[in-house]
Amino acid sequence: MFTCFVPTYHATSIYEVDPSFYKAVGVKNLLIDLDNTLDSYRLFVPSERAVILLKRLQDEGLNLYILSNNHGPRVASYATKMNLPYLHSARKPFAFKVKKVLSENKFLPSETMLVGDQLMTDVLCAKKAKIRVLLTEKIVTEDQWTTVVNRWFDRPIRRHLKKKGLLKEWVTVHE
Repeated sequence: MFTCFVPTYHATSIYEVDPSFYKAVGVKNLLIDLDNTLDSYRLFVPSERAVILLKRLQDEGLNLYILSNNHGPRVASYATKMNLPYLHSARKPFAFKVKKVLSENKFLPSETMLVGDQLMTDVLCAKKAKIRVLLTEKIVTEDQWTTVVNRWFDRPIRRHLKKKGLLKEWVTVHE
């Protein structure tokens, strides 16, 4: 029943995942959600820990792409501070814009992973785009009002996935 919500991998936070993990599982391209995955939706510039992580991912040889449902000025401000390509108003869970990003950047779906904190947007989008997905927990307590609604649906499904053992921890693959 909930197979469309089962992520490929799960992590408490993108910050706990060793950058070498992505290479170990054949990922060359990372599409990274912004709000509550990398930083708070209120930040227009990357936090120090985001800067460090993104640099480590680039040093690992990964192609990074910021992918957000948030509005243009905020996403642009954040991504350009890191000199990263980005897509704002991605319309996740719909996958048509993600598929366009894959095509325009010559990213093979088999070598691409989306990292995000929401079942209703990030996991569904990745599944529709036929790419792998790493689901994280949210990193700050506050959400935008639109995300609050998604979380009402997210929480019981996430509890069900945990209960059934369907959240495969990234570290078990990496060991």
